Amino acid sequence: MRIVMVAILILLGNEQPFAQSVWKNKKQKVSHAQGTLFGYWGYNRSVFSNSNIRFVGPGYDFALGGAQAHDNQTPFGATYFHPLKITVPQYNTRIGYYFKHHWALSVGHDHMKYILADQNEVTLSGRVNPGIDETGSWSGTYSGEQITTNRELFHYENSNGVNYLRAELTRTDMLLAFGQERQFVISSNLGVGLGGLISYNDFRFGGKESRKTISMSGYGVSGHLGLRFEFFRHVFFQTNLSTGLHHQMKVRTRANDPTSFARHLYGFAQFDAGLGFLLYLRPTNDCDSCPVW
Repeated sequence: MRIVMVAILILLGNEQPFAQSVWKNKKQKVSHAQGTLFGYWGYNRSVFSNSNIRFVGPGYDFALGGAQAHDNQTPFGATYFHPLKITVPQYNTRIGYYFKHHWALSVGHDHMKYILADQNEVTLSGRVNPGIDETGSWSGTYSGEQITTNRELFHYENSNGVNYLRAELTRTDMLLAFGQERQFVISSNLGVGLGGLISYNDFRFGGKESRKTISMSGYGVSGHLGLRFEFFRHVFFQTNLSTGLHHQMKVRTRANDPTSFARHLYGFAQFDAGLGFLLYLRPTNDCDSCPVW
């Protein structure tokens, strides 16, 4: 009996230093490690470059040069907290996975709104057949005449969304870490994106108005730079600055007429901020050669 007790005490005495050694050597997982899944939801503001918009339809083919546009973010209020209305404002959502240390692939949706400014001073080029513009005064052939648009007579917008559905390749690097277990971390994100554009278009011209005409209108390319503020390794607040080009090759303007469309190329810049999560599907030590825990 004494021999058994002595053996148990020896084992217990040896086990404690071993456990302490394992715990001491183990390092906390990091957000940019291979195997990390992340996602976020946020809201954006956007600005757009001037563009030359071409409009084609039965009896007309003209372009507005130097057209100005703006976004249309919903004023902050109850809409942002209503479960059935959270997609009304301009929003961003994304989910991704770190397939390699520091490198992630993600897919997501930037819901932006493009509104042609009222009283827009533009140049008009092209033709409008007589009788097409029944409520306005556009008729004949134009070659760069200066005009000012009137929203009541002519208007174009993607107020229900020019939706940039894109894939993004992102490089993440830890900038600062606080706490023994990295309770608070600041990381940088640098990425490039590519994807398609789905437009919900409103168009008013020639005394006719069409609303929410949907079309796969083109493609976009973009670059993204952001900061991620991580809390307790599982929750983060992220800010992003994006810039790029949208090429809308064929925005349908009349739901019942596929020959009516708009076309233009413009640059954009976007700032967004949102809340997200981090899940460690393959948590590892913070080194290239450490074993999987």
